[in-house]
Amino acid sequence: MNYYLKFLSQIFIFCISNFLLGQSKIKILNSDEIIFDKNFNSNVKKLIGNVICYNNDFKIYCDSAYLYGKENKIESFSNIKILKGKILAEGAQGSLLDIDFGTYPFVTSSNTISAGACTGLGIPPNKIGKIFGIFKAYLTRVGSGPFPTEQDNDIGEKMKKNGNEFGSTTGRSRRCGWIDIPALKYAIKINGVSELMLMKSDVLSKFPYINVCTGYKYKNKLIDYFPYSIDKENIQPVYQKLNSWDKNIQNINVKSDLPKEALKYVEFLENTLKIPISIISVGPNRNQTIINNFKT
Repeated sequence: MNYYLKFLSQIFIFCISNFLLGQSKIKILNSDEIIFDKNFNSNVKKLIGNVICYNNDFKIYCDSAYLYGKENKIESFSNIKILKGKILAEGAQGSLLDIDFGTYPFVTSSNTISAGACTGLGIPPNKIGKIFGIFKAYLTRVGSGPFPTEQDNDIGEKMKKNGNEFGSTTGRSRRCGWIDIPALKYAIKINGVSELMLMKSDVLSKFPYINVCTGYKYKNKLIDYFPYSIDKENIQPVYQKLNSWDKNIQNINVKSDLPKEALKYVEFLENTLKIPISIISVGPNRNQTIINNFKT
């Protein structure tokens, strides 16, 4: 089982949106539909939820890991014996919104880290394969909450404009800032990330420079870790300045063709985070994706 973890800038997530089994299809049903499945050899009297994933001759009925069978016996997702292929669980909220490990009280109501796949779906921890961490080349956050590297200035406005950082439904603008290494390391650690995927690298094109937060001045001490409290009055980001690239990179599809400054930025992140970056996004479309030694 692979778990895709979004690192948005807030920093990371989990919310099941669908299941993919090889070339399987996904069909949405109403809860009152009755389905016959020859593998279970029974009528499903009630479907809790509305997602059915199926591939050729088998089906999986699931909603937060549970289904009702003929005898109204509740089966957990992990007990279904007809699983085939690979399953992708996709995250939907940042790790720092996790109710236990996030920036409380500015969090959501559930566990958004990768462990949510186990507690939310009933999947045993030893059945999870790779955990992919998805993060932006800069940081964003929606609404209130601590954000040490926020750029409430022309830099932040340029990030917002270039990255179209507005809610797709509400149009609410996102707060923008420089990437935060201690926060990323924290999210990588609590999620067990095995590979990283860098999104929106094109947004940083033609900036005068790029700042990377490598640590904090915390209560008059220099630290390189994510502290328990990140109140604005107690913390100041410590930056390392890197060169930006004066070139539009949205049409590049091979890593070696990226400007040397962009390559150095990726290399800096890999060396600092000590996790390989297997995918680099250079634009909003699917074909604007550079695959770098990525294996499912």
